[in-house]
Amino acid sequence: MDILSRVRNYRDKENRLKWEGTFEQYLEIVKERPEVAQTAHSRVYNMIKNSGLVERNGHKMYQFFGNEIFGLEESIERLVEEYFHPAAKRLDVRKRVLLLMGPVSGGKSTIVTLLKRGLENYSRTDEGAVYAIKGCPMHEDPLHLIPEHLREDFFEEYGIRIEGSLSPLNTMRLETEYDGRIEDVIVERIFFSEAKRVGIGTFTPSDPKSQDIADLTGSIDFSTIAEFGSESDPRAYRFDGELNKANRGMMEFQEMLKLDEKFLWHLLSLTQEGNFKAGRFALISADELIVAHTNETEYRSFISNKKNEALHSRIIVMPIPYNLKVSQEERIYEKMIKESDMAHVHIAPHALRVAAIFSVLTRLESSKKQGMDIVKKMRLYDGESVEGFNQVDVEEMKKEFATEGMHGIDPRYVINRISSAIIRKEVPSINALDVLRSLKDGLDQHASISKEDKENFMNYISVARREYDEIAKKEVQKAFVYSYEESAKTLMDNYLDNVEAFCNKNKLRDPLTGEEMNPDEKLMRSIEEQIGISENAKRAFREEILIRISAFARKGKRFDYRSHERLREAIQKKLFADLKDVVKITTSTKTPDESQLKKVNEVVARLIDEHGYNSVSANELLRYVGSLLNR
Repeated sequence: MDILSRVRNYRDKENRLKWEGTFEQYLEIVKERPEVAQTAHSRVYNMIKNSGLVERNGHKMYQFFGNEIFGLEESIERLVEEYFHPAAKRLDVRKRVLLLMGPVSGGKSTIVTLLKRGLENYSRTDEGAVYAIKGCPMHEDPLHLIPEHLREDFFEEYGIRIEGSLSPLNTMRLETEYDGRIEDVIVERIFFSEAKRVGIGTFTPSDPKSQDIADLTGSIDFSTIAEFGSESDPRAYRFDGELNKANRGMMEFQEMLKLDEKFLWHLLSLTQEGNFKAGRFALISADELIVAHTNETEYRSFISNKKNEALHSRIIVMPIPYNLKVSQEERIYEKMIKESDMAHVHIAPHALRVAAIFSVLTRLESSKKQGMDIVKKMRLYDGESVEGFNQVDVEEMKKEFATEGMHGIDPRYVINRISSAIIRKEVPSINALDVLRSLKDGLDQHASISKEDKENFMNYISVARREYDEIAKKEVQKAFVYSYEESAKTLMDNYLDNVEAFCNKNKLRDPLTGEEMNPDEKLMRSIEEQIGISENAKRAFREEILIRISAFARKGKRFDYRSHERLREAIQKKLFADLKDVVKITTSTKTPDESQLKKVNEVVARLIDEHGYNSVSANELLRYVGSLLNR
């Protein structure tokens, strides 16, 4: 189907969704589907909830945010459960401005954009359908037509509470166009659209001297005063401010705390009472989610100003820190690259990971826990297992620093440096070293980084480089071992047979000759020494392994070399130690013989086919690992 056919299909679908009828007919819809009369906060919450839930890293993650927000599961869960959910139940938090506070490029704007785009789509579904009085510039709730003295009766009959008064314009229209007959008032289905200014408003501060309050609340239409005779005639007023147009949906305040005070005071009445003052009219009712975002510096400055005390209690602050999980940071970069013109560039495996390691390290605080360094903390936060620590330790560390994640390197800086690396190299392929080099060079150009921070960041680049060195060596060594998993399994099985015989004081039987043998102490020690198990500690370690095997067996689980962190490390190191000389000789020989050349070509092919490299990055990796092993 060509693009114009798709456009026509979409247009037909939109036309089929349209509905228009009298208020009397609308009440029939309300009776069948009470959700059409839900509040703005309830609509947002149901939109998020209906998207579905998944469990991620021990926290509820709503599918609504799933493919756009990474590593902020706790912040999102808190946002939905502590703000949107109670607000949807008409609890007092709905009378607050939602303020997302966090560092630059941390995801605040993305969250708001997702909510806006989500509402646009949700209003096109049966569950999220919205109806308004036709011809009303504020898309007013038709239920405002029900007189105050009948609203208790309406609640008893329909189970729906009505909040808000009919606007001045619709009050006049009811008398002049419908002769007071509310049942004849025309109602239509509306569809939220930021572009068309229906149910979604956005306000950005500009020069306080030139910005007019009319941008928020609308203004007098001077061209019609002669026709209608008075500035207090609602027909002579443009109800086209952002607060007017955002009615029934959501209103975004960008950099809200930079606004002039006269703009902020309008929020007091709107949040607490659900109305605002416009022109020479009574208070105008509005039902809208007000969401703003700012950084920590602006927020601290705002709360320190005594003039803003009345607003403090009208704001609910939701911290949105940087992501602190390396694997999720990688996904952020992948998303940003996919959305850019760099998508065609080959980025070697682990290049984004080392950038993510560097970024996350700059955001972490050093824990006071004994035996915990920042690299271990990084791994634990990312869900890796670290010997001697568990999930309880992770939760305790998260409570150590209230502002962890509110400072550090932002994702945009990393993407900018990756772009710079691509341009500098002038080939459609970059590797981890190119990225680290570019990150390092960029620190000199980063004006906002202090001398102390720069020294710390340089240290984190060195840590990321060491992490990459280990990754690179393992990658190449695995590629040299044709069946790495099989080799690891064989070595572990051999070790466990000997450990079991040693602990139970039994003999082993040679599978070929059938003769009995003592446990192979040399083999066991060659593995245990890889992780620093001393002669005195070997028995305790071996008995610990047997206990772990028994525990797995009781639970019906299969024990393999990855089931014990230190054993896994020991098996890997032993395998790689045995292979080290082969890799060293093969990768560093300037004039390899035919057999060595064949081996190199096999490894390159394996890196390309099984590990995601291209020929350039695979050969660069081999040369680099060769140089590491020869140091």
